[in-house]
Amino acid sequence: MKMNKFALLPICLAIMMFVSGFQSESIVQVDVPENELASMVHALQKGGYILYMRHGEATVGQDRPVVEFHDCSTQRNLSDTGGEQAKLLGESMRKLNIPVQYPVVASPYCRTRETAELAFGSGNVVVDPSLADVTKLSDSSISAAEKQNIVTQVEKMLEVVPPPGTNKVIIGHAFPTDVAVGEIPNMGTVVIKPKGPGNGYEVVQKISLQDFMR
Repeated sequence: MKMNKFALLPICLAIMMFVSGFQSESIVQVDVPENELASMVHALQKGGYILYMRHGEATVGQDRPVVEFHDCSTQRNLSDTGGEQAKLLGESMRKLNIPVQYPVVASPYCRTRETAELAFGSGNVVVDPSLADVTKLSDSSISAAEKQNIVTQVEKMLEVVPPPGTNKVIIGHAFPTDVAVGEIPNMGTVVIKPKGPGNGYEVVQKISLQDFMR
């Protein structure tokens, strides 16, 4: 059977778009071996994990000094590529039958809320304002004590075990290297095993969007 060459064009363009989107985050590229990925997906299908995800690719530039969370013009937003990444992530998780605890939790920034809505549905998202503070961790004007307080608040969230048979999804921001769950590529996922309040958590795996797409 001869395939029309034009039928392949959308696929080729999509691949180029996603690859280019991730190359900009080459410092935090993730490539999980096939056998490890299959084992991880099998574990996720049983539930019991927290999936901390970074939002999809955002537009170039910086947020304004004073961000109004309900005014997207004051902040970086999802690029077209970022929006497609979010949709693909949601589709991949559904195809893999990975159960999700609803509503999913998102930072109040437009790029995180939109990522969550595109991936999991606009009616399935709740905002947690404390997640926005993660963006302050790279600010040299913030004191070490304040930064530690921000990390502590998020880590408390990562210790809570989700209901049986589900995984809690959090859409937030990357951390600085060696802080909490560390750097994350655009639309990347950190798989976390919570040990209960006050007992900490374990970072099990980091999974890129490409890994979910395999």
